[in-house]
Amino acid sequence: MGIMAWILVTVVATSALSGLLGMAGGMILMAVLVSTLSVAAAMMVHGAVQATANGSRAWFLREHIQWQIIPPYLVGAGLALAAFASIALVPNAGWILVLVGSFPWFARLLPYLQGLDITRPATAVACGSVVTAAQLFAGASGPLLDVFYLNSPLNRYGIVASKAVTQALGHVLKLIYYGLIIGVSETIEIQYYLIAMLLAVLGTRVGTRLLDHVDDAWLKRISGYVILTIATLCLVKGVGLLLGY
Repeated sequence: MGIMAWILVTVVATSALSGLLGMAGGMILMAVLVSTLSVAAAMMVHGAVQATANGSRAWFLREHIQWQIIPPYLVGAGLALAAFASIALVPNAGWILVLVGSFPWFARLLPYLQGLDITRPATAVACGSVVTAAQLFAGASGPLLDVFYLNSPLNRYGIVASKAVTQALGHVLKLIYYGLIIGVSETIEIQYYLIAMLLAVLGTRVGTRLLDHVDDAWLKRISGYVILTIATLCLVKGVGLLLGY
């Protein structure tokens, strides 16, 4: 009960953060989940919460969604799911945290990636493949997805709304992969899933309302600082787990 209460509190806080920045919340939630549940169970809870949070965020900001991005993104996502299904891979918690923490640093240490633009069809296909693969292996992929959006001509509403759609789709694919292809041995009562999903919508609504009080420049600037701080903490935790601490 204590663990589930802590997870539910984290769901509200991280959903609000993602509702504002369009990212970061999923990373924090994944770090908490893999520290308290088995990897497969963590992926299922994370997928249910994040699919709900992102889906509700997309609904709240639906008039700003850039729908031309979705078809090529789905092509790439489908390729990633097919590849993972062929090998049925389940990562360990340490590697999940290391990868989640590495994504934002990787994106910033490779300058040529800064030219990627999600509004271009070829880039959207690549984004769908890479980001979905990251979601299936590491659970959260917000920092990696961020590279494809922050260099686009979209404003803050278009960025957050369109990210929400693609992330929701990715988390649904993660539920399919871990729920139907891998299978989960650890049982979590259904009411916890339902409460977590409702709290995710609540947190998301709070975060999206805060968007009215910030500007595009602030969003792009502060999101970078937030994501790198969280990434560093995930790296430290992941390396600790791999070393047996």
